[in-house]
Amino acid sequence: MITETVAAHSVSLATARRLPAFIYDLEALRTHAAAVRDALTPGAPEIFYAAKANPDGPILRTLAPFVDGIEVASGGELQHVRGILPNARIAFGGPGKTDEELSLAIELGVERIHVESPHELTRLAQLAHAADRDVDILLRVNLAGERSGVALAMSGPFGMDPELIGACRSILASAPRVRLRGIHAHLASGLGADAMIRQSAEILAWARPWLAAAGIAGPAEYNLGGGQAVDYADPQNVFDWASYGKQIAALAGPNEVLRIEPGRAISVYAGWYVTQILDIKQAHGEWYAVLRGGTMQLRTPVTKQHNQPSVILPLPDTSGPSVGGEAVTYVGQLCTPKDVFARRVPTDRIQVGDVVAFAMAGAYGWNISHHDFLMHPKPEFAYLDRA
Repeated sequence: MITETVAAHSVSLATARRLPAFIYDLEALRTHAAAVRDALTPGAPEIFYAAKANPDGPILRTLAPFVDGIEVASGGELQHVRGILPNARIAFGGPGKTDEELSLAIELGVERIHVESPHELTRLAQLAHAADRDVDILLRVNLAGERSGVALAMSGPFGMDPELIGACRSILASAPRVRLRGIHAHLASGLGADAMIRQSAEILAWARPWLAAAGIAGPAEYNLGGGQAVDYADPQNVFDWASYGKQIAALAGPNEVLRIEPGRAISVYAGWYVTQILDIKQAHGEWYAVLRGGTMQLRTPVTKQHNQPSVILPLPDTSGPSVGGEAVTYVGQLCTPKDVFARRVPTDRIQVGDVVAFAMAGAYGWNISHHDFLMHPKPEFAYLDRA
């Protein structure tokens, strides 16, 4: 599960007392991104990588040859991505866009803005008129439907229900600088290939007649969102891109563009959060290993309530305690019982000083975490590439 290169670098950092660290395997990222690209029929769908999953510069540059564009969700992300990939096609989504962010999107030539409400559309139309610039948009719809069993249902503030989206017609009619290109819908996350196809078919069944009635010029665009499943309990259970590719190509109609926005499912497998055991002790019949760092640096296992998969790289401190053949809970240095990476992990033998490398830390790791809680030292970042 861990490559020799990543393992060797982890041990080297531990020996130099430079843990915790995030280590990214750019060759693994390149291989995975190429496999995803190859599984999809060219242009059906287009792939826009969701920068929110991991916006690090080396990650974006590695992915650029394999994706059609980048999706951003704030003015900060927009400026960051434009600075790293100045020629990238960019889509700008997310609720609660400020006038300053919308103006920035117009100024920087964002390819598509995903409009979340009639009020946002009105403000965008005014800003486009003032800037004397044309703006291309997708209207984001949030369809009601059965979402039980999904990892995350995108309800509430995201997009517009079908009744509300109808209010955009009159606004568009009086906004010559705003050009409607299609529909955006990201309804749920954590879906397997078949469930993703069913959701996409549901979106298209609603959106096609709506856009036909709107009478847009050019190919109709349908952004079907992201949300491809990632299985932290079984890292080998990867989203079935081959099956998905065949099925999504069959959904594509003439004179239309399909687009998806995967994030986690692209970058998660290329990253490791590597740390070291500080202490091992038993409390109330349970064994605990206290690690350097904590979930203020890798928040995902707390937010998703899963065990972060890990491997042990032995580098023992013979003066410290050890435990063998017991289930051990891995915790961090924070003053909260919620600072847990994984509970009751079976172990052969672990000892103070051993390196713990947490897999699947390439998405929603450092960038989603509450870094400054207790003001522990920041982790190191390493980007390994064999290309």
